[in-house]
Amino acid sequence: MKRLMHFFLFIACTFLTPLFCFSQHIKVTQVKNQQKVAITIDGKPFTFFCYPDSLPKPFLFPIYAQDGEVVTRGFPLEPRANEPVDHPHHIGLWLNYENVNGLDFWNNSYAIPANKKSKYGWVRTTRIAFMKSGKDEGQLTYEANWTDINNNVLLRESTTFIFSTFGNANIIDRITTLTAMQDVSMPDIKDGFLGLRVSHELEIPSKEDREFTDANGIVTKVKASDDKLPSGNYLTSAGKEGDSAWGTRANWCMLYGKKGNDSISIAIIDHPKNIGYPTYWHARGYGLFAANPLGEKIFSNGKESLNFSLKKDEDVRFRYRIVINSAKQLLTSENISNLAQQFGSLY
Repeated sequence: MKRLMHFFLFIACTFLTPLFCFSQHIKVTQVKNQQKVAITIDGKPFTFFCYPDSLPKPFLFPIYAQDGEVVTRGFPLEPRANEPVDHPHHIGLWLNYENVNGLDFWNNSYAIPANKKSKYGWVRTTRIAFMKSGKDEGQLTYEANWTDINNNVLLRESTTFIFSTFGNANIIDRITTLTAMQDVSMPDIKDGFLGLRVSHELEIPSKEDREFTDANGIVTKVKASDDKLPSGNYLTSAGKEGDSAWGTRANWCMLYGKKGNDSISIAIIDHPKNIGYPTYWHARGYGLFAANPLGEKIFSNGKESLNFSLKKDEDVRFRYRIVINSAKQLLTSENISNLAQQFGSLY
């Protein structure tokens, strides 16, 4: 409770415009007969934690802003008109990596042929360990195994989500601990680590087709937008904007654009205790918004190298904050920096 009160007092002093805040009840409940947990704010949807056996990882999907706008892409689960249909492994908000002992967890999806599945990994949820609803805050903890095709466990995961709101913002804090069940190598690679695939309206406008190649040599084509819906742009704490944010380090990165009647600002904030802080941003204009602290060699063109690894029974913790703001005005750099400073004092 003291942590929560400190959070509210801190934020109240940092936002530049007056906010009239009322207590809200955040409810976290298991959806009956489904591998899904619902998170609501005063009865309105915030997000769902989804962990179906039929898909290779758990994720939050869809994710809503406070004005009711969905900020995540619908494809492949709930496709919408005009959406791009590239990268079917980009679903909601997730965390995994392209190379764990040579297995690709990031790119695994229904699009991978059966005869190549042995090269990929799965994050298999084993149980919902804790759920708590409450005034102004909800919590959810799940446990999962990172496995190969034969269910051999490489990593054990324990993740806690803390859901909260303030003013016009929905806030998700994610704290993930990975424990090695065997010696694990996670060498520097492009595709990782915390990923969010945003709605079509929040993409950066582009008139050119693009191609992207993963570590297994699979090429994905991203078509140029043929409508005027995309309105997104990136801004980092280091001052990088647009496509220039990709492959650069920063304490935080914000994606903003117009959706519905409001401006949407989504900020992902790194934590000073994380490996590789400040993280590199794997932030693509077509709607992939990702923080990858483990890919130093790729993003620095070989000038840096991490080659992260864990010995058996060693663990590592990652902490991220995702802020989703819907209002007539965007979050300011000062707003986000203050949120980052407060986040850095927690966990």
